[in-house]
Amino acid sequence: MNHTLRPGLLRHAIGPGLLMAGAAIGVSHLVQSTRAGAEYGLLLLPVVLLACLFKYPFLEFGPRYAAATGENLLIGYRRLGRWALALFALVTLGTMFIIQAVVTVVTAGLFGVVFGMEASPATLSAWIMGGCLILLGIGNYRGVDLGMKVIMGALTLSTLATVALAFGEAPDWSTLSGIAQAPQVWSAAGVAFLLALLGWMPIPLDVAVWHSLWTLERSRETGTRPSLGQSLTDFRIGFTAATLLALAFLLLGALTLHGSGQGLADSAVGFAAQLVDLYAGALGEWSRPLIAVAALTTMFSTTLAVTDAYPRVITALIQAARADERGVVPGPPDNHRWPYVLSLVVVLGGALTLIHLAGERFTTFVDLATTISFLSAPILAWLTLRVVTDAHMPAAARPGPVLLGLAWVGLFFLIAFSLVWAGWRILG
Repeated sequence: MNHTLRPGLLRHAIGPGLLMAGAAIGVSHLVQSTRAGAEYGLLLLPVVLLACLFKYPFLEFGPRYAAATGENLLIGYRRLGRWALALFALVTLGTMFIIQAVVTVVTAGLFGVVFGMEASPATLSAWIMGGCLILLGIGNYRGVDLGMKVIMGALTLSTLATVALAFGEAPDWSTLSGIAQAPQVWSAAGVAFLLALLGWMPIPLDVAVWHSLWTLERSRETGTRPSLGQSLTDFRIGFTAATLLALAFLLLGALTLHGSGQGLADSAVGFAAQLVDLYAGALGEWSRPLIAVAALTTMFSTTLAVTDAYPRVITALIQAARADERGVVPGPPDNHRWPYVLSLVVVLGGALTLIHLAGERFTTFVDLATTISFLSAPILAWLTLRVVTDAHMPAAARPGPVLLGLAWVGLFFLIAFSLVWAGWRILG
């Protein structure tokens, strides 16, 4: 980042946090949180809260590092050594196609519901990807940023209103608690779902890198350099919104589906229709078109954010790989436009291939993607913790003892659950 940028007001810093929240409030919330409430009532509510709490430090370290150093987090990894950059690259290459595919196919399902189309998931996904390709090919960060602010506001209001109305039917708390389903959590299917739920709750940890890139891009767009406090305020607004809506969707699934005997659809289109039914049942039939469009817009924004993030990450990885041990890239500045566009085409092409191969196995597809994200989380958490406590990080910007302690507890939490998964797979 250009260190001659003038200091900015808080309003100039607001944006990357909401973009992060918009990327989060997608599959993890609409799909996984709703499924958790539908199948287990409120039983997994503490698990969702713990996942958000223990991931908080590592997600916060992205904007913290960018604001303090003027560098993206990948340069920080490079300062640790090329091995750290290589580890992140392996995690990214191992997850980017499947994550892109999952958010796209959910959006495609909602697209099919809203417009009454019965095309295959692959065909609908191709249209969604085409829209993203056009918007990102000719657009810029500012358009994505503005659209996300409007959509996040609309989704938050409609979701909270739906949950409040669902509470109005005097739920049976003895059933809603989900205590009767406690033994099922430790079954093979229960453990698999629990790890899948934790994988993207509230969002995968590689988003810390995305956030650092968005923070620097926001600074470039506004011509101002936010302070550390302003960047952290922006992050906390987005993180709080993502956490509250995760709880809201879990409550929505518990209040409307738990104990009803109604299962969740396995196909993307079927699940999208079911989600719209939940809202319409609580708010009234008049709201069905409005909710369907709001849900589609939300998921499209999530897909757009993810589609923008991976090419940025690949481009930044190439640049960071050229840097020396001090994080300095030799030679003149790179032209990032063509690497970005080429990466965009590669990511979308790989994701579309996976969608075609997956067919109608929608929930299996989601579980696989979220489990991969969870198993890679300890690696990313450890790398990010090392970067923000390294000697090159300004001392005043390093995490304090409380945040640092929470980070270490969170790291042990992520490692412990990964070992639970490994033991379950070996012994099961």
